[in-house]
Amino acid sequence: MTASETTASAKAKKINLRTPDVMTKVQEQVESHYRSTVVEKVRSNGGILRFGDTTVLLAKQFGFCYGVERAIDLAYAARKVFKDKRLFILGEIIHNPLVNDQIAAMGIKNLIGSNKEAEIEDLTDADVVIVPAFGTDLETLSKIREKGCQIVDTTCGDVMSVWKRVRQNASENVTSIIHGKAEHEETKATASRALGLGRGHYLVVLTLADTDYICDYMRHGGNKEALLERFKHAHSPGFDPEIHLKAVGVANQTTMLRGETEEVQRRIRAAILDRDGPEEGAKNFRFFDTICGATQERQDALRVLLQEKMNLLLVVGGYNSSNTSHLAEMGEVELPTYFVRGADKLESSQRITHFNLHKKAEITTEGWLPDGPIVVGITAGASCPNNLIEETILRVYELRGVKPEQIKAASGRE
Repeated sequence: MTASETTASAKAKKINLRTPDVMTKVQEQVESHYRSTVVEKVRSNGGILRFGDTTVLLAKQFGFCYGVERAIDLAYAARKVFKDKRLFILGEIIHNPLVNDQIAAMGIKNLIGSNKEAEIEDLTDADVVIVPAFGTDLETLSKIREKGCQIVDTTCGDVMSVWKRVRQNASENVTSIIHGKAEHEETKATASRALGLGRGHYLVVLTLADTDYICDYMRHGGNKEALLERFKHAHSPGFDPEIHLKAVGVANQTTMLRGETEEVQRRIRAAILDRDGPEEGAKNFRFFDTICGATQERQDALRVLLQEKMNLLLVVGGYNSSNTSHLAEMGEVELPTYFVRGADKLESSQRITHFNLHKKAEITTEGWLPDGPIVVGITAGASCPNNLIEETILRVYELRGVKPEQIKAASGRE
């Protein structure tokens, strides 16, 4: 945390939202919104559910992670503790439409993004502002603090670990190369911390092609203007590749694929060693493992699931969820994979509407559900609640002629 952040935080009144009486009420409300007896039963049965000639296999790890649960709990608690105050949130609490709709239904208004409902300029010191799990950039945070608002910070601890690393880079005149999506809220928040006290710099790379472009420039130099144009929305103000690529540290958006981040790191390190030699190169390269543990667990669990013989895979979650989209990427390499926001996208046994990662849009596929005995794999990202997974399971069986009541009865749910 910078000196300005520390000073501003000290001025804000500390209020403990997680008292036993508040959290008891919060847990009851959260469970009523998101819990699934069916999913719990399938999990306790080793992730297997069989009815007739249809088998559903659930990945060992899926759905809400601790950071997401904490963010939701704090948002719900804020509504209960500050029941007579205006509540606002900086964008989406997490990347899931159902959860964000629930937040909105509690009267918590959005301050940023395409669905903005209020203006930061109109806030007063009587208002409460929730910072989402991804965190927010320092400029936005500064504006909120200047208004004197009560801040409820739900930023994930894994994200703050990345901030610590990039601030350290900035203090040592090391440029942070961030593996992530430049437009993602988390990456924007991390980039703002990479500026340090104004001396730091950053560059965001998304693909291995981006990485190779930077590596080639490190080894051989090149057209500075072309590089700046290619990364025009993904570098710090005043970034000069001839100066700021001398010493670099690789950081990442916490929800990226570990293997890809490691490859980014390997290629950049190799380029620096080629350019500077082993002794000087070792001084000019930094790397810290900051992949989110929950993200990695869900990716590892899907790798295990993909070893099973399955006809298709359903990935459930918000289309703008980075960690969920990576699960869909992993699946589509191995078998027919459908990335769906919820059960309503399973329109019939012939027709499914799902998100195409390459076209970045929903598409419709016909003949997606085979006849005869089938095995369907299901997983979900860290921002997907269990009730959406349940609804998807029930819909699969419904399309196969098994009534939802049969599944619920077998799961001990009346």
